[in-house]
Amino acid sequence: MDIQQKASLFAIISAAILALSKFAVGLISGSMAVAASGLDSLLDVFMSGVNFFAIKKAAKPADIDHQYGHGKAADIAAVIQSFVIIFSGITIFHNVADKFLRKEVITYSIFDLGVMILSLAFSAVISTVLRRIGNKTGSNPLKADALHYTSDLYSNSAAIAAIIITYYTNITYFDYLFAIITGFIIIFSAIKILKTGFLGLMDTRIPEPVEKEIEGIIEKTPYPYAGYHKFRSRFAGNKKYVDFHLKICRKANIDESHKLASEIEHELENSIDTIDVVIHIEPCSYDCDLTDLTCKITRNAGKGVRKL
Repeated sequence: MDIQQKASLFAIISAAILALSKFAVGLISGSMAVAASGLDSLLDVFMSGVNFFAIKKAAKPADIDHQYGHGKAADIAAVIQSFVIIFSGITIFHNVADKFLRKEVITYSIFDLGVMILSLAFSAVISTVLRRIGNKTGSNPLKADALHYTSDLYSNSAAIAAIIITYYTNITYFDYLFAIITGFIIIFSAIKILKTGFLGLMDTRIPEPVEKEIEGIIEKTPYPYAGYHKFRSRFAGNKKYVDFHLKICRKANIDESHKLASEIEHELENSIDTIDVVIHIEPCSYDCDLTDLTCKITRNAGKGVRKL
């Protein structure tokens, strides 16, 4: 089990404990704010569970049927999660309306406030752990999970505010109001996750700063390197795919050209996490006297021109 799977498993166990606690307390007191937060934690269990299996699937190496690997399993998981979460947010609105029309009584206890404060602390720890490991490994599922647990900080804070205000004012509308706020937070978080998943499925280019870093490494290549073009990139899950045409001086032989391409590949793999590089070698088309000086001049003349 790698660090991504361990992080996801940690989130599953923590969220399950919180969900059970909040549901039990919410049912006893009748608080929709606490119950909505419990549903949010239950969704966290579902999301982290799907992420766990998606990360495990995405980590599998390429095979005869999936020659580019299984990275898109993580993006598919993100899309599925988003639709389930949006539906759950709508369910909160329905339950609030039902309780409001039936004018159900809310009876808070010390456990309501205690479990929400505990949930707030847990959410802060979980989101921090997932975000750090997600950024370190480039895992989109963990980043999406971290985003959702970060939104929990707002929903848990809303529930705490609802408990305190409703307890002292005896006005149940505040409980319903903060439950609705939680529902909106859940839905907006899901939309962000949905966008991330679709970007991966649509073979969207990798982030521009990463592309710039890659291009900087390529451009540092010494003679007989003569430039590059037809640069393309995409991502699937946490895997980055890059391919481009590497121009080599026409006087270089096959061994020199292949060695240069291999050095660039190794440099990129050592500098950029989870990258897959394909380089096509082609002879430089410029007619020059085949020296390092003239090659630098032609390279600088074409710098900044990025064509597919």
